[in-house]
Amino acid sequence: MSPSLPLFTRLKGRGLRSRRLVVLRRLLLTLAVSIQPVAAATPASILILGDSLSSGYGLEQGSGWVALLQQRLLSETLPDHAVAVTINASISGDTTDSGLKRLPALLRRHQPGITVIELGGNDGLRGFPLAIIENNLATMIKLVRAEGSRVLLLGMRIPPSYGRRYSEAFHKIYLDLQKQYQLALVPFLLQGIGGHPKLMQADGIHPNALAQAMMLELVWPELNRVLKKQ
Repeated sequence: MSPSLPLFTRLKGRGLRSRRLVVLRRLLLTLAVSIQPVAAATPASILILGDSLSSGYGLEQGSGWVALLQQRLLSETLPDHAVAVTINASISGDTTDSGLKRLPALLRRHQPGITVIELGGNDGLRGFPLAIIENNLATMIKLVRAEGSRVLLLGMRIPPSYGRRYSEAFHKIYLDLQKQYQLALVPFLLQGIGGHPKLMQADGIHPNALAQAMMLELVWPELNRVLKKQ
């Protein structure tokens, strides 16, 4: 049997082991704190508040420009690698007044990062007072911004059924709002589409399936700029 170690030597060895355990525990604790799972980027939600031009009136499901937009978003690289999600709250026949009434609940429910307002066409086609149309749109813009959401306004033109002065003043509403609130604007959602029979449905008012990709190309540059500011 080997002689036992002196008491001092045994105590010294135990002290070293104890200190090593303390250091090891501290190291493990530091690693546990520092190695935390990285939270996934929160997708930017895009609320589309529009009428039949955005609801896909007369089209097969999934072929409207809003559906094509979601496909584009899935293929594009966005800030923080987040995939934006579209919420299409568009209703055929909607006016600025009905859209304004629906908007607060939509903002509370979805809390969108971006709100696309595509309304006013039905107001103009029915000859509604221009001051009311502009006031409704302005109120929507202010409501959206109050909720911390960015605005993209989609402009519209109408035929001169109520005279050229009315139709020109109607379109000017969108330009004036863009200047007043310094917001993103697509001046005319049907630029290069309206008035072309091959791109319109039989009613001559609603764009057909061929026109939907063109509408997206009109919207995308401005929307993409807004997305990059998120």
